[in-house]
Amino acid sequence: MIVLGIDPGSIKTGFGVVSVEKRRMVPVEFGVIRTKPGEEMPARLCRIFEGIVDVIDRHKPGEAAIEKVFHGTRAQNFDSTLKLGQARGVALLALARAGIPLGEYAPADVKKSITGTGRAEKWQMQKMMETLLHLDKAPAEDAADALALALCHAFRKGLI
Repeated sequence: MIVLGIDPGSIKTGFGVVSVEKRRMVPVEFGVIRTKPGEEMPARLCRIFEGIVDVIDRHKPGEAAIEKVFHGTRAQNFDSTLKLGQARGVALLALARAGIPLGEYAPADVKKSITGTGRAEKWQMQKMMETLLHLDKAPAEDAADALALALCHAFRKGLI
């Protein structure tokens, strides 16, 4: 089973593709879809959508996982939350268009399923992905989060 994890963002969207074979996790591909500095939001959203569609076309995942939107409470977070929601929306569109079953997980739930604590730092998530997936080095933060989403989904679905 191929599982795709997506960590949406309007500037950087992480993706992680993992193959689950006989209760083993094997990394297939991971990385970050980056938008260009100064790029208008519609162009960013198009780039994110096309990047995710490209990953889907290459790997044909049977399941996917995406991070739920973190709800900021302060006024200055509204713009960031809105942009994150838009990036998440185009990712959801790409997944729905491909007919891929989806799991949605809060950041704390992903961290807890991977590290044992819902308050893990970014570097801890990177280190766990390096360790669990036997990588030569820790992946970038957004890619590590996407891989963690894929693994969390695999754990929750009983694939691992």
